[in-house]
Amino acid sequence: MNEAIGIVEMFGFVTAITAADAAAKAADVKVIAIDSNKPANADVDVPLIMAIKVQGEVSAVKAAVDAAVDAAKTIRENAEKSTTDTLLFQAKQDTT
Repeated sequence: MNEAIGIVEMFGFVTAITAADAAAKAADVKVIAIDSNKPANADVDVPLIMAIKVQGEVSAVKAAVDAAVDAAKTIRENAEKSTTDTLLFQAKQDTT
């Protein structure tokens, strides 16, 4: 069984919750984290940066990440510039 972790980063709490919901409904994945990152001592107004993380089979994670990105784009204007996604694949035991 090849497992993967998908990470989607975006601006805004509501956007993250919407994206996590879409990811969970799109494929058989587990939402393993919803993280926020906002510098506490920022001298400028910095938007809340959120990341959702999902885990499951490689194909399911890919489908979930795609659904999360699409959901984020429906919520945020200019989401193409403020949404990033990454897939991390687990190496097979016999490849080391």
